[in-house]
Amino acid sequence: MFNILISSLIIMLASLIGVISVWKKLGQLIEKNLHFLVSFSAGVFLFISYNLILETMEKASTIQIGLLWIFIGIFGIWLIFKLLPTFHHHHDNETEVHIHSAIDARKIIISDGIHNIADGLLLVTAFTVSSALGIVATFSIFIHEIIQEISEFFVLKEAGYTNKKALIINFSTSATILIGSLGGFFLLETFKVFEVPLLGLASGSFLMVIIQDLIPHSIKTSTTKRHVTKHLIWFLLGLILMLGISKVTLH
Repeated sequence: MFNILISSLIIMLASLIGVISVWKKLGQLIEKNLHFLVSFSAGVFLFISYNLILETMEKASTIQIGLLWIFIGIFGIWLIFKLLPTFHHHHDNETEVHIHSAIDARKIIISDGIHNIADGLLLVTAFTVSSALGIVATFSIFIHEIIQEISEFFVLKEAGYTNKKALIINFSTSATILIGSLGGFFLLETFKVFEVPLLGLASGSFLMVIIQDLIPHSIKTSTTKRHVTKHLIWFLLGLILMLGISKVTLH
């Protein structure tokens, strides 16, 4: 419980990263290299998804039941992406959108809240496998949140919000992760029957985020062979780093 709460609070701090983007030189540096962190996140998420899939199949009563919950997780995230197209908005120089209506801003705030609740649930399921995987999940979600929160900060600024208001909104929506993490924890503590469904949903969700969001974004920003190589290196770096950590900490 304590680990989950601390991890949730650490992830919430990512919402304040937008303040860095108002520092001209540092903001430009981060903005320029932001898309490489997306590839890094894909490698980290792939490792987590693989471990959660193994845990789902191990704890499910049958292989069919385990696969069913994984596919429900995949379909659920696919459906959310369809209903909320701004659910994952990555900011980059080549594809920057300059005009966002107030409706767009509200939609981003709502979808970010839903996204953070889902992150909380994913965090809980990772900690049910092991503390080490929970720490790895915290790290990966934190990196992904940095990418998302910087993107959202730019969008809110373009929608007419001041720096202060954009940061307050980002921090407030990030607090919804506590709904998912604490709610998921008490749900699993009270009803163990939900363990396999949540593990399956989490593994499918991570897998779908990689396939439908992170990898397409990396491909889209890979404009040259040199860029492709860099994205591949960052992807492998994320994967190898997590494999290295697992050798030391995971059972």
